[in-house]
Amino acid sequence: MIELPKILLLGIGNLLWADEGFGVRVVEHLQKHYRFPDNVQVVDGGTQGVYLIEHVQAADVLVVFDAVDYGLPPASIKRVENDEVPNFLGAKKMSLHQTGFQEVLALAQMLGQYPQHLLLIGVQPEELEDYGGSLRPAVKAQIQPVIDMALAYLQDFGVSAECVDLPGELADPILNIQRYEQERPSPEQACRLGDERIVLSAAFEVKPPSASDMPSLQVDVDYRGKY
Repeated sequence: MIELPKILLLGIGNLLWADEGFGVRVVEHLQKHYRFPDNVQVVDGGTQGVYLIEHVQAADVLVVFDAVDYGLPPASIKRVENDEVPNFLGAKKMSLHQTGFQEVLALAQMLGQYPQHLLLIGVQPEELEDYGGSLRPAVKAQIQPVIDMALAYLQDFGVSAECVDLPGELADPILNIQRYEQERPSPEQACRLGDERIVLSAAFEVKPPSASDMPSLQVDVDYRGKY
């Protein structure tokens, strides 16, 4: 009896930062519209980072979907395979999830349980600074082409996916992209830059830090985890 390869389709990213959630939205579409053989696992990795190590170690074939800053025009698709994948996950990191997943791959390799085949399918983001925003139309339009690319890749491993007419239910309905977009408050209801009741309040005053004789080190850190 031939043992089938264990295949992991993994989407990573942060839904709260517009196009940064692309990988997770790809997995959502797969979960709703496709059915796979038992040797294929479809996982929403979100920003779990090192907590994904067991999934990665168990996979013979790993396909990762993500928003990646390739330096290309917005919504461009680029695929990278095997040894080149960690290089792109580590370059021009857009959020801490990429650092975390790069560490996952390094840890799996160090422990001697690393996928034999690794494919990263990434899309160049258009917008990342819209907190609570959804995918931009041009990036959203790349979900199906990216899936088609992944399905063609899986055919080399004898895997065929069944496309279903009736969308399946997600484990957590709140993650549904339609619900996410419909329930987002308008800018008038919720300030996109912070709570305007505080930001615009007369009681809110930005003050420079107090002078100190103690030695100090200045570090600039923005709200998205970039240094």
